Amino acid sequence: MLKKTLVIFIFVFLLLLFFFVFAAQYEEEAESGVLSIYFQDERVGYEEYTWQSDEVGYILSVKGRMTKPVDMEIHSLVLRLDKSFIPRQFNFKFSVAGIAQEISSVIVDGQVENTIHVSGQEQKSVVKIKRDAFLLPNPVFSCYMVLAKKYRCNLLEPVELSAYIIPLFEVPLSLEFDEESPCSLTLEISGITMKMETDDDGSLKFLHSPAQKLKVYKQNP
Repeated sequence: MLKKTLVIFIFVFLLLLFFFVFAAQYEEEAESGVLSIYFQDERVGYEEYTWQSDEVGYILSVKGRMTKPVDMEIHSLVLRLDKSFIPRQFNFKFSVAGIAQEISSVIVDGQVENTIHVSGQEQKSVVKIKRDAFLLPNPVFSCYMVLAKKYRCNLLEPVELSAYIIPLFEVPLSLEFDEESPCSLTLEISGITMKMETDDDGSLKFLHSPAQKLKVYKQNP
């Protein structure tokens, strides 16, 4: 009887240990914060984001507001990725100049099925993109966090990628690091150069697009 009780105790102990280790792992990968958006050095908006992991991959959730250069409210943006940061699902509810819109996308092996709702009208489209293309809905800056989380401060050489500007088109995307500051990255998207700063945790600290006169800063907690 004592031996049986001891076996049960050890089993329960190991089960609890696994649970707490598993829970702690996901807690370490959870992050939330606020990005402040500046246009021509004027604060014009913000984005509140949450990044978290689960057994499938990662989920980025965003809501926010900006007035310039586009009058837009982000009611809800949810981007789901797998463990390799490959996008799987996307839902974006927003208003531009007071007109409500919604984009829903399902991505399977590089094939994107888009459903768009605008002013009571529905449109569908199917687009083929590179399997590992990044989804960058314009102008939502929190989505650049996917690049920050994937590469962090560990990029050792320039990489050639692509970005899908939902729901329009796929464009070239190149990424390279600063040899003097590995956490500072330079992006070039279809001829537009941007600067991005991250950290070892993959937190997006700063994003600057000189051509668009836009700067994005992560607010201190």
